[in-house]
Amino acid sequence: MNATPRSDRTRVAIVGAGPAGLMLSHLLALAGIDNVVIDVRERADIETTLRAGILEQGTVDLMTTTGVGDRLLAEGKRHEGIAIRSRGASRRIDFPALTGRAVHLYPQHEVLKDLIAARLAAGGDLRFGVRDVGVQDVMSESPSVRFTEADGTRVVLSCAVVAGCDGSQGVCRTAVPRDRRTDYFHAYPHGWFGILAEAPTSADELVYTHSDRGFALISSRTPTVQRMYFQCDPAEDPSGWDDARIWAELRARVDGDDFVLREGPIVQRGVIPMRSYVIDPMSHGRLFLAGDAAHTVPPTGAKGLNLAVADVAVLCQALERLFHQGSTELLDSYGRTAADRVWRAQHFSWWMTSMLHTDPGADAFDLRRQLGEIDQITDSVAGSTYLAEAYTGWPIVRTNPDSVVAGAIATTAGRTP
Repeated sequence: MNATPRSDRTRVAIVGAGPAGLMLSHLLALAGIDNVVIDVRERADIETTLRAGILEQGTVDLMTTTGVGDRLLAEGKRHEGIAIRSRGASRRIDFPALTGRAVHLYPQHEVLKDLIAARLAAGGDLRFGVRDVGVQDVMSESPSVRFTEADGTRVVLSCAVVAGCDGSQGVCRTAVPRDRRTDYFHAYPHGWFGILAEAPTSADELVYTHSDRGFALISSRTPTVQRMYFQCDPAEDPSGWDDARIWAELRARVDGDDFVLREGPIVQRGVIPMRSYVIDPMSHGRLFLAGDAAHTVPPTGAKGLNLAVADVAVLCQALERLFHQGSTELLDSYGRTAADRVWRAQHFSWWMTSMLHTDPGADAFDLRRQLGEIDQITDSVAGSTYLAEAYTGWPIVRTNPDSVVAGAIATTAGRTP
């Protein structure tokens, strides 16, 4: 190993090659702003870690108008609604009829493949498999990121801005001192028992189910591989569940009318804890947090990836203003601007969770109240419209009319998909 670290330089050092980091790198490159992305994971790990992917209309529009949406449109599945199921019957929320928008089912790892391929094709600087990552001097105008590359070379990457996109367990969140931040955290009393099954599709769109046994979600990956979840204790041991027991539990929650749950071999199972978190502020000096580094949401509202994209859309506009016009005005307000959407998403995710999940110790009143709430949402145009608007996503904020992001948004503004 070299005794003296190699000195590299870029304008924006991006820590983390997840949805936030890769989308930010893509947008900055389109704006002519050089950047370097580093990640402790290998490329193969990033591209093969299976994650859910419901893409809001704004995420789809931004990907397609900036040149990384071809495979999404060709292979992703457009969903124009969801079913809310209770008492053995389903009621559909029609997104286009209520909002003029839709969502796409397209797994997160496929989004990452597309972004990685686009950045490498454009000559982007992506460095996978690094270690010993540290962020320094973020309160100065010359921060740096230190790390060791996969071949053992130590590097000091000097920059003007550090984008912390390295998730909830990364180093960037903890680079904000505890006495300079407020951590908003909520742990839910539920977990999701998730399975991946080799089976035909049970429904054309997602089915969100309330039952007296707890919540269940019927989703899909491909025509032959399905993703399903049911509410469980966060400490549940998935190894104690064989295939027969899992299918029996799912049937008990979703059976009714003419709904048929199509079954097959279960190839993956695990328990997902449900938590909400927001850091305030989302920046510290020249360090700006985005995606899971700044916030996490329970999966009920399908907001995680979409919040990451919305964060970096705002951040890119601010960085364009900095590098092209020399103004820090939008960077100074980045956290406040992004947080408006974050807290909307936190409320929506909490609301969907509280409406559809059965709390431990819930009594007959609690269950009947939930059914009344579901009826109010599904039988009311106003209620259904609120759910549809939040689920398909709020518009991405335009803060810099000269930005590539603003141009992409303007291309699709007012469009009915």
